[in-house]
Amino acid sequence: MSSPLPSVPAASVLDLAPVVPVVVVNEVADAVPLATALVAGGLPAIEVTLRTPCALDAIRAIADGVPGAVVGAGTVITPTQV
Repeated sequence: MSSPLPSVPAASVLDLAPVVPVVVVNEVADAVPLATALVAGGLPAIEVTLRTPCALDAIRAIADGVPGAVVGAGTVITPTQV
């Protein structure tokens, strides 16, 4: 099991950009290029929904592979997803 990602206060995330894109990632391979484009476009705060089996892996890939991205999970509906 990997260690938890560092947390960032919600107020700090909201100060990063006026919009937080909510994305659904169906393939982990798409996560880093998508997040890289969002950060380059001035949207560093990214919410990845937990609607797909690869969502947690996508979050990890973005956190590890996209400097400047602040990534979080959305559509968290069970305690085991936390």
